[in-house]
Amino acid sequence: MTRLGLVAVVILAVLVIAVLVVVWLILKRPMALLAWGTRRSLAANGLQKRVVPTPVGPQAIFVGGAGPVLVLIHGAGDHAGTWAAAVKTLVKDHTLIIPDLAGHGDSAPAEGPIDTAQVYQGLEAILAAEAQGRPLTLVGNSLGAWMAMVLAQRHPDWVARVVAVNGGPLLGSSTKVRLLPASREEARETMAQLRDPGSRAIPDHVLDDLVRIGRTGPLARLAGTALTMGAWLLTEDQLRDLRLPVRLVWGVSDQLMPLDYARRMLAVLPDAELIPVERSGHVPQLESPARFLAALQQALGEAPANGSRT
Repeated sequence: MTRLGLVAVVILAVLVIAVLVVVWLILKRPMALLAWGTRRSLAANGLQKRVVPTPVGPQAIFVGGAGPVLVLIHGAGDHAGTWAAAVKTLVKDHTLIIPDLAGHGDSAPAEGPIDTAQVYQGLEAILAAEAQGRPLTLVGNSLGAWMAMVLAQRHPDWVARVVAVNGGPLLGSSTKVRLLPASREEARETMAQLRDPGSRAIPDHVLDDLVRIGRTGPLARLAGTALTMGAWLLTEDQLRDLRLPVRLVWGVSDQLMPLDYARRMLAVLPDAELIPVERSGHVPQLESPARFLAALQQALGEAPANGSRT
């Protein structure tokens, strides 16, 4: 075989191996592939990854853009890449700070239980270091919304506005949704409760990966400290004292944090508006990114208002 022929064989072998690896990832680790793609998208849209030292260990964040500071905070079991679809638009007019919460993504701790205190303290330290006294708009989904409201309550001088996306600090989410499914069928039922019935069905191999991740992933690690979470809840009286704009962007099909939960907050917050996201569930930024972005822009005062207090 000539040298040129040998090079061709080597290149072909490398390509075949690469294809096999990708196929394996698609079939066996689709969630890892999704995470890789969304996090690459953050970088492709001009965000730089940084590491911030905090009392709970180094925390990974993505930062970029110019303008008012917008902090995007993901939910339990998720990571910074969940906001990828909205970043291309938001980065044009905002300075974005997008953390991996403690124990998630590339943020410490890498193993062991994750306590709510660690999640909050990591986020607080990130914003103390990165905001540099600038007023913050906090956009949080699920656990991220909870932490955003706690931070606004503890540091009202830091926060200009909160956008809570299917989450909050009050006791009362549904206990019927099995967040750590043990089988494909349980995962299918869970996803049906968290998403809109009209959304595209999740393939079986993705459901299997969700079950696998659920055994040892961040959600399970958080669940192990559930008894300590109550100390981080807020009361309705504390929400009444929250004197800043709060916008409730809500996927209306969510059965974990249903619209009634949002209405409870709406009834006590002094300056609040409910902005429903139709045909979407608990994580609208992933399930229906275009509708979510339109609702978020309205919540930020950057689009015509059509929300309601009722």
